[in-house]
Amino acid sequence: MNDVLSGPQNFVKSYAPKSDPAGLIEELGKRYEVSLTSIKGWTTGGPIVSLLDAIVNLRKRRSFEASDVKHVVVRSATSQAERVNNREMPDINVQYLVAVMMIDKTVSFHAAHDKARMQDPAILRERAKVELVANEELERLLPTRVGIVEVELTDGTRLTERVENARDTPENPMTGEEVVTKARGLITPVLGAAASAKLIDRLLYIDTVKNVRELRPLLQR
Repeated sequence: MNDVLSGPQNFVKSYAPKSDPAGLIEELGKRYEVSLTSIKGWTTGGPIVSLLDAIVNLRKRRSFEASDVKHVVVRSATSQAERVNNREMPDINVQYLVAVMMIDKTVSFHAAHDKARMQDPAILRERAKVELVANEELERLLPTRVGIVEVELTDGTRLTERVENARDTPENPMTGEEVVTKARGLITPVLGAAASAKLIDRLLYIDTVKNVRELRPLLQR
């Protein structure tokens, strides 16, 4: 019996009749697509990731608090800006997430999905400082999502950061430690610290797992 990639009515001919099936085995055994995937550093909409990275980078160069900020301009590709402009969902609302980053100095999974916090007076105060600018130059660079952040402080200092490749892309991958830190932040609220540590440790050495059933107890509360 033919599999889905074989025979006259196979998957490729049905869904991509003009494609070149040879691409399916191109560099087979040499190039591994999983190593070219992105692991997002922030649990937010894709267009926002590079902007949050930019703020982190700025703070590494010049430390500042939310109260020190007078105005923030975030520049994103035109089509990307449309998707994240003052949306109702917190994880794709760039003004809200920039405000969270200004206050918390990070954006946790909980904060990125905390719809009630969008109306918090402290958040609203910071959101009012954020100006989103759609940029056609950045649009032409897609699918690379370049983000630019310009921060004006109350003392007159102006800071600018441009992120070409977000900290989650094959061009700028996270370190193993950063991946574990993100995983711990996502798993710990569900399983607890001890169980999360055991699960992460087991997954880091999954090649030594003789039976996948060994993971099941670690996935339960």
